[in-house]
Amino acid sequence: MLINETKELVWGGEVKFADTFIKRFLGLMFRKPRYALIFVLPTETRINASIHGFFMREAIDVIFLDSKRKVVDFTILRPWRLYTPKRPAKYIIEGPKGMLQTLRVEVGDVIKW
Repeated sequence: MLINETKELVWGGEVKFADTFIKRFLGLMFRKPRYALIFVLPTETRINASIHGFFMREAIDVIFLDSKRKVVDFTILRPWRLYTPKRPAKYIIEGPKGMLQTLRVEVGDVIKW
């Protein structure tokens, strides 16, 4: 479950963690996104938070958070595209389309899990 603490909204789907290099490397490649995957990055940077949609089957919703879990950027990532967040991020949440809309995500919101 993901919670937009700022707006008191909940996305009730399953949440998994990508907290190792291999899990971060694989992400949601070759999978149909049915859950949210939280990437825990070693450091809070912009370049290391870059993502790609290579080998993705469909578009996904992506939220970038700083170390305080405050939204610094978000996007809908389409297959075979690259994206670098506008601000440094410590956490990345990848999830199925509709997650952003359900949580009504805006820059500055605080997201908890």
